[in-house]
Amino acid sequence: MVQVPAQSITLEAFLRLPETKPASEYIDGRMIQKPMPQGEHSAIQTELATAINAVLRKNRIARGFSELRCTFGGRSIVPDIAVFTWERIPRTEAGRVANVFSAAPDWTIEILSPDQSQTRVTTNILHCLQHGCQMGWLIDPDEQLVFVYSPDQAATFYDQPNARLPIPAFADGFSLTIAELFSWLLE
Repeated sequence: MVQVPAQSITLEAFLRLPETKPASEYIDGRMIQKPMPQGEHSAIQTELATAINAVLRKNRIARGFSELRCTFGGRSIVPDIAVFTWERIPRTEAGRVANVFSAAPDWTIEILSPDQSQTRVTTNILHCLQHGCQMGWLIDPDEQLVFVYSPDQAATFYDQPNARLPIPAFADGFSLTIAELFSWLLE
């Protein structure tokens, strides 16, 4: 992938631009394009969003959105999976899901791609936590581990196959081990 130099731009001007593929994010006054997702990233993202929604959406607890633009706190980011509790999902007057999400997700999940900066992804997770997010996951397919971030707690990591990953309090009923998560790469 050819990396385009970050451009200085205002948030308002950024939001008026057409969407890019892959998505661009607005961070610290600059437009930064995310790397194109590859096979492992895509497999985990698809399966994880489906698994979360099978439990949480079905019961109207929360909903996981893939590649959803979230604009808040002076940034406009696109987490790989943004989970919003049911009552926080923006809706139109007709009750449909709105197109614009102007808040941090309740749970943000990022899957590290080979060409992606772990530092940039981590700062996006921390930005979410500073703006009300309850938990952030950073999944590293190469290392087969997950970093878990929570407000006011030190980051932890999980790499043992039988380790059950922590989930936000609202996600009671959803459960996932490291082995289950990375088994999606074998199917």
